[in-house]
Amino acid sequence: MPPPDLRGASRRRHRTAVLAPPPRAGLRARTADPLEVVTGTILDASPHLLIIGTTPSTPPRPPPRTADHQPPRAPGRSPGSADRQTPGERVIRVAMSEDASVWHGGRGGLAALRPGRSVVVRMRDGGIGADRVWVDIGRVSGTILACERDTVEVDMGPHRGRAHVVIPPHAFERVLVRHPRLEPGYLIDVICVWSPSGPLAVRPGTSQPGYRADDLAAPEAAVPVPGVLRGTATWFGAPAGETPDGAAYPAVDSEGDAGGCADAPSGCVPFPYLSLGSEIAVHNECGERAVSVPVVECGCMAARFCDRCVECDASPRGRIVELTPAAFAGLGGDLEAGCFNVAVRPGAPSEAAGRTAQW
Repeated sequence: MPPPDLRGASRRRHRTAVLAPPPRAGLRARTADPLEVVTGTILDASPHLLIIGTTPSTPPRPPPRTADHQPPRAPGRSPGSADRQTPGERVIRVAMSEDASVWHGGRGGLAALRPGRSVVVRMRDGGIGADRVWVDIGRVSGTILACERDTVEVDMGPHRGRAHVVIPPHAFERVLVRHPRLEPGYLIDVICVWSPSGPLAVRPGTSQPGYRADDLAAPEAAVPVPGVLRGTATWFGAPAGETPDGAAYPAVDSEGDAGGCADAPSGCVPFPYLSLGSEIAVHNECGERAVSVPVVECGCMAARFCDRCVECDASPRGRIVELTPAAFAGLGGDLEAGCFNVAVRPGAPSEAAGRTAQW
């Protein structure tokens, strides 16, 4: 069986040949490219330098503008100097300054940059020096299976398994304000710090939907599927995870080898079905940055959340896409905030040479 990215590329070529390029109306014409993001494990740190061990992955691409679809990179604007160690690893040195923000369950400071911890580093616009650093940040979202006094067991979906989340006393009230029903059958979404014993909740990722996870109302069958989907973008996974940069999409086709979940709900938004490897254009409507990313996972759990993001304005209801931490941060999203308002165009053109993408 060919890998998902090759299957997706073949489908895009055939669809474009038969149906012509997908519509571009409804998206803004001018957006900025994503920011540079580095993820990996801290090897060493000082007040002026952060040394990260990382496994390279294919970065997300901005909407195509040239024949090779690669954004121009100015000399000397890489995130840091990379020394090849093994075929699968490299060391990246990132310049630090006093005004670089460090998050480790809140405001962390340089003391949080300890060897062995996972990090997501967003570079300054222009690529020189760190702007934001998130240390051991994680996220758990899904259906509550069981609750005890200070712990919650969560079903995160068939691809992600289960998580046993501890809610420390200092975070309990903050979580309870936006998640008042810590009961089996209801949804939960919390931002966590990873620890040797598992994820520790530090704040809610979003407000809890008021319905049970199995009581989501699907859109009417006659509702047309829009060319541009608008709603909420969130993120999933951990910084040092093995998932390549990309997106989890709530409506991956379950037929054949498309890669979808057989029991995925339809969600509260009329989605077009896609396959793993399909490309989607993602536009952060709060930060005006855009990127094209592949669908790398079925986002069946995101389909159960019919909520809003209020990061810059109240978004339409529905989670349209979940991004990996690097893709989310690169579009200007703050991982601890949990979401941003998004416009997504499925089937983003990415292969026709010389074609200019319009937003």
